[in-house]
Formats: sequence, structure tokens, C-alpha cells
Amino acid sequence: MQRLLMFLGLAVVALVVLAGSWHALRPVEGEWAEVDVGRVTPAQAPRTVDPARPHLRVAVGAMVSPRDTYEIYSRLLAHIGSLAGADIEFVQRKTYAEVNEMLHRGELDLAFVCSGPYALGRDTYGFDLLASPEVQGSSQYRSYLITRNTSELHTLQDLRGRTFAFTDPDSNTGYLVPRYWLALLGETPESFFSRTIFTYSHDNSIMAVAKGLVDAAAVDSLIWEHFAKRQPELTLQTRIILRSEPHAIPPVVASRQLSGTLRNRLRDILLGMHKDGEGKAILSELMIDRFVQPDDAWYESIRTMREVVERQ
Repeated sequence: MQRLLMFLGLAVVALVVLAGSWHALRPVEGEWAEVDVGRVTPAQAPRTVDPARPHLRVAVGAMVSPRDTYEIYSRLLAHIGSLAGADIEFVQRKTYAEVNEMLHRGELDLAFVCSGPYALGRDTYGFDLLASPEVQGSSQYRSYLITRNTSELHTLQDLRGRTFAFTDPDSNTGYLVPRYWLALLGETPESFFSRTIFTYSHDNSIMAVAKGLVDAAAVDSLIWEHFAKRQPELTLQTRIILRSEPHAIPPVVASRQLSGTLRNRLRDILLGMHKDGEGKAILSELMIDRFVQPDDAWYESIRTMREVVERQ
């Protein structure tokens, strides 16, 4: 099944390349897309119906780990639900925008979102900053500009007239950062690249570069490093030619419609997960050291980049 999904994912991208429909590319379900991300899946099946027991809907964006960690995130959310005395529904959507809108409409209680949507849409969508992962002792991450390891491309300037993969229109590392790099050169994606696509996930972007379907892509450093350690067969086919400045890592946010008492309880659970055995084991599988209390000021660099891009 995994090989079939990988073949189908590559076929979809290849057909789009051949057809020239680059800007209209829909989400590609790659080798690691083992769940229907349009569904809502219980992370913890309640044994009995208890009207007094909180029922929380939680979304996880594909930023910190690839989508084949669905079961791991289910364990994480089930653990949170157990400690909070709540039933959890794991909600997956194909784009960041869908998750943002669901939070805005009060259809979600908690979400692991990209740094870009938080920094740029905090007030619009009503995000309440809850916690932030710490990975390898840092609460920051970068955008990696990658190309195929056999290519003759070595700098951003070498990509003029080439094909390029963005991830999601709301992604910080997969869309805003490369547009910022181009803005500093007085360029836009339309003026600089011959063609661009949206893959809607960092793993798909890595795969597109590794298989030679595009010349380059910008991806989340955490995702690339995850594959480099756990499934290096793809990253070994790519080469990093530029690393961005560090930016605040994607946070966990709560809906402002969630009660203050429950919000504080969830924050305490996240911040203390690394102190209990099961919680620490789950975090280790996700390659997260612990959750820490973030500061909104951490995300100011992202807002600054957008201002530069918008002036272009």
C-alpha cells in the first residue's frame, strides 16, 4: 500500500508537470500519507457517554513531523485527553487555511499550527498561544532551500529560470521565507522561476526534489532533519544550498472560545509532559524534548518578513 501511494503521489505530480498546471496543483498524497486527512478521527474512544466530560476537537498540522506519525500524534492526544479528563477528536485537514478557519469558527479547541498562520493571523483567527515545542534544545527552526544532490545548482541565484516547489500558501518556511529571499533580490516567484507548484506538505516537496520533478524547494528544517534521521533514503538524494535565519517554532494554540480553566489545564499538561514517563516517551518519538511557554515576540521576525514581501 505504501509503495502504491508513493507511486500515485509521484504520478500526480508528474502529470501536473507535463500538463503545465503548476499553480493549480492540488494536495499530493505522498508515500507517507497513510490517513484520510479530510476526516475527523477519534484519538480516544470514550467507554461511556458522559455529558460532564469535556469533548475537545484538536487539529495537527504537518509541520514538526511527517504525516506517517499519525499514530504517534494519536498517542500524544490520547495522553493529553487522559490527563485532562476529556475525550479527544483528532482532526486533520489538507491545508493550513482550513485549520485556521475552523479555529476561527469555534469548530476546533486546540491546534498545532504553523508559525506563519499564528504570527500573521493571530488576531484574525483568534489564536491563543499555549505552548511551543523545544527540539534539540531550541525553540527555533529554519527554512532549508534544497535541490537534488546531483544538480549543478549551488546558490539561490542559480535557480533563476528553474522550477520550484512551495508547500502551502500559509507556510512560513515553505512559502513566506523563499518569497522573502526573492524580495531581497528585487524579485518575485513569477519573475524569477519558470514555474512553481504547491505540494501542500514538506514531505511531498522533499520527494519532488529527490525524484527530480522540480529543481528546488523550500522546506521545514524539522521535517528534513526528521527524514535524515529516520528515513534518509530521500534526504540523501537532496542537498541543502541555503539555510534561513532561525524563526520561532510552530506553536500549539487554543481557540479563544475555550474556557479559561480548561485552557490553563491543557497548558499545564503540555508544559509538564516531559516529566512523566509515558509523556516523555511520546515526545521522544516525535523528536520533541519538551513543551515550553512561548512569547508572542518570538514570532516578530515572521511579521517583518511579510512586510518586506508586501513592499515588493
